[in-house]
Amino acid sequence: MPYAPAALEKPVTINRLHKMKMDGEKFITVALYDAPMAAMAQKTGVEAVLVGDSLGMTVLGYDSTIPVTMEQMIYHVEAVARGNKKSLIMGDLPFMTYATPEQALTNATRIMQAGAHMVKIEGGAWLVETVKMLTDRGIPVCAHLGLTPQSVHKFGGFRVQGRDEARAGEILDDAAQLDEAGAGLLVLECVPAGLARRITQAVSMPTIGIGAGDGTDAQVLVINDILGLTEQPPKFSKNFLQETGNIPGALSKYAEDVKSGAFPDEAHTFS
Repeated sequence: MPYAPAALEKPVTINRLHKMKMDGEKFITVALYDAPMAAMAQKTGVEAVLVGDSLGMTVLGYDSTIPVTMEQMIYHVEAVARGNKKSLIMGDLPFMTYATPEQALTNATRIMQAGAHMVKIEGGAWLVETVKMLTDRGIPVCAHLGLTPQSVHKFGGFRVQGRDEARAGEILDDAAQLDEAGAGLLVLECVPAGLARRITQAVSMPTIGIGAGDGTDAQVLVINDILGLTEQPPKFSKNFLQETGNIPGALSKYAEDVKSGAFPDEAHTFS
């Protein structure tokens, strides 16, 4: 039976997303930044929303996520939390706000008190101690591997990660260590589809792909890309507004295509 987007009936929990992974059911994630879009996502059945530091580029006009501050993240998390009471809300910790476990705990507390249900942090095995500290104290963590935008200057630009076997092995090992440390979700950004599938099968936590093929447990796109507002859209994105003509229809079509596996296809995937 085809998926028909409908409003969420009850709040989505991390446990529910883990059960969906076990049942082989894809879930929908959208990165967004304000109350009206958050409310629309809830009405369209979007299980998880990410208040990402991508707002630096999509909303604030920066050329990277690095200038984004805690105050800006808190402002947008509060707005999204006011608009959406049913989707799981993830909030990014911005650049250099979690360099130590103690610093991460302080800033994660602020994001959670703003209305997030989970914090997202970028990085590999060096974050194991941080993940343990946060989860031991009741703060769920979404990890983020592959192209981690806060490290754009280290990578020399926004480049696909894990195409060579050595780097792929590092990412796979990082994922295993973060899973063991207690991370509840994992974003995989701009990695080859085969690697994303291997990681998804290897870890217990659900994986959320963006430019990572169709083998992850969920997909995430930025609302600006879904609505065709990005001047130079990345390869992995798709303008769903173009084929539907209105914003609710675009979100619904995105949800339908994620659930059915129609999105992403080969045109939106790296090998």
